[in-house]
Amino acid sequence: MYAERIILETDSLGHLKQQPRLPPNKAVEAIFLVLDESEHQLVRRPHPEIVGKVRILGDILDSVPEIDWDLPR
Repeated sequence: MYAERIILETDSLGHLKQQPRLPPNKAVEAIFLVLDESEHQLVRRPHPEIVGKVRILGDILDSVPEIDWDLPR
């Protein structure tokens, strides 16, 4: 037996956004701990329908606080 930590994200209805890949032909026991917002930083991703279709027409650096850009220091 071994432990593997997986963080699952849900949508506004509580459905899983992505299903994790599990080992074949195994029994898996899961214990779910709901993370506080402070423990889990949300990863921002564009909706799949607009990926690669967006054009940046102006200055976007002031639209989000610098700490959210996850830039190397």
